[in-house]
Amino acid sequence: MSYTLHMGSGPLLVSMPHVGVDIPTELQDAYVESALHVEDTDWHLERLYAFVRSAGASLIVPKQSRYVIDLNRPPDDTPMYPGASNTELCPTRFFTGEPLYKEGRAPNAQAVALRRSQYWQPYHEALRKELDRIKGEFGYAVLFDAHSIRSELPWLFEGRLPDLNLGTADGKSCAPSLTMKLQGELEAQNQYTQVVNGRFKGGYITRHYGKPEAGFHAVQLEMCQRCYMQEVPPFVYDETRAAQVLPLLQQLIHTVLDWKP
Repeated sequence: MSYTLHMGSGPLLVSMPHVGVDIPTELQDAYVESALHVEDTDWHLERLYAFVRSAGASLIVPKQSRYVIDLNRPPDDTPMYPGASNTELCPTRFFTGEPLYKEGRAPNAQAVALRRSQYWQPYHEALRKELDRIKGEFGYAVLFDAHSIRSELPWLFEGRLPDLNLGTADGKSCAPSLTMKLQGELEAQNQYTQVVNGRFKGGYITRHYGKPEAGFHAVQLEMCQRCYMQEVPPFVYDETRAAQVLPLLQQLIHTVLDWKP
């Protein structure tokens, strides 16, 4: 199984598409050596969000690294942010812009198709099935797509990101009332900088599954890793920082769980 799924008791599914760290042994030789350290992982999110299980949310988590395949990209590899630097369905560059693969070893179309069927398709089939189950029970379903990233990555964006970046595909992926409640929680605190629909508006998962008119609501939270860990190798979890941001994350999740369309 290329993912794990915890089935909760509430109307919320939390997805963490970039926490996987596994690169299959048979693929490793094609990568440059440093790629095997999978530095662009959304580190420690499953640990930080461990509370969502006891809160009643479902949780889906992949095992494979985003360097194998990016579960938050469209299957046809259409760029998510036209005009900006983008990573592909099967990424070929680090977030620094440097190549992930040895010269001439990047996956061809056939290899990409194989990875899509082995890893991308099962994750999305499980995600779809769980959202449908939740909607069948509650009459609606909410998807919370959890991400984290280094706060400064010049190849991807200029300057320093706000700490908390909420994305709703410019308001298209969820009901306005849910956006307003979450935005209100972010604006009510002054410890962390925040923005709604800034550089990160939500990737494929948020945009594809967020269909409020059909009862499916999706939001993405891209959090800077400085909020809970060290952003440099070996990417250590910081208990003090994590303890400070945790109450806000808990409030956001409980706000989603308590919300009704």
